Amino acid sequence: MSPNTPYLTLPGSGQKIPQVGFGLWKVAPEAAADLVYNAIKAGYRLFDGAYDYGNEKEAGEGIRRAIDEGLVERKDIFVTTKLWNTCHKKDRAIEVAKQQVADWGLSYIDLYLIHFPVALEYNPSCTRGWYYDGHSQVRLERTPIRDTWEALEAVHATGLVRNIGVSNFNSQAILDIFTYAKVNPCMLQIEHHPYLVQRNLVDFCKDQGMLVTGYSSFGPQSFLELPKTFPTKAAQTPSLFEQPLIIDLARKYNRSVGQVLLRWATQRGICVIPKSNRTDRMAENLDVVGFDLEQRELDAIAELDMGLHFNDPGVYLPGKPLRLFT
Repeated sequence: MSPNTPYLTLPGSGQKIPQVGFGLWKVAPEAAADLVYNAIKAGYRLFDGAYDYGNEKEAGEGIRRAIDEGLVERKDIFVTTKLWNTCHKKDRAIEVAKQQVADWGLSYIDLYLIHFPVALEYNPSCTRGWYYDGHSQVRLERTPIRDTWEALEAVHATGLVRNIGVSNFNSQAILDIFTYAKVNPCMLQIEHHPYLVQRNLVDFCKDQGMLVTGYSSFGPQSFLELPKTFPTKAAQTPSLFEQPLIIDLARKYNRSVGQVLLRWATQRGICVIPKSNRTDRMAENLDVVGFDLEQRELDAIAELDMGLHFNDPGVYLPGKPLRLFT
């Protein structure tokens, strides 16, 4: 286990997952191997990827390099990845899941998630992204989530994936899975930061015994570097790094603003997956358990909530918005 990183227990399998991991969204394939390798040297043991990120093979190369050099063993590393929207049909989902396991080159995946609760029509020449043609066409596919979940269960039964769950789902969609699941979802991954607290959804997961992973812990900061063809509300939203409350708490505890934001989540039992290209920032993001915020401070940060999704296809697909978070 990596130092100073708490581990939580996944329901069902009982497997341990590091509470602080390293996110691979927006990591260029050509940089992924070195970045993952350096993150392992910095102490990270959880890596969060996805089919849509297009860097799984390279991320796996970084992990295997660390294993080959004796820095870690496979059992020390926890890999999460996700099934993309264009791969929801049962047969295709099983095929793609097996290919993803092969791409990582690690013999199995620790946690496999359905990325979004929507099926898109498959185009073999353009399998990633939201657009059927890679440019503007959004085509829905008539595949129920049940088919996709049963595909995940089938792959789980082979041992190629150790745990299964969902991402960007709401409570109703999860309750529906519970009505037919042979293996219940153990994890929900959601956008989570002080501008999007999602208190009821987090409490729902706790009631169901599910863990929660929050992504984009720094709010709008995560979306400012996206191309202009990917419109979000980030540029019009005050930075969390400039919020007086967060700045004051960072000074009080002699920590960075980023550490306060991550501690706000981890202290409430949520896993986080920040990313940084800088080794000093990697270490800083990992070191977020050496102090505790007071309850009134946790509550005050939560009062910044605006119910504001930045990762919202209802905004960044202007041609045919998919209003998943209504």
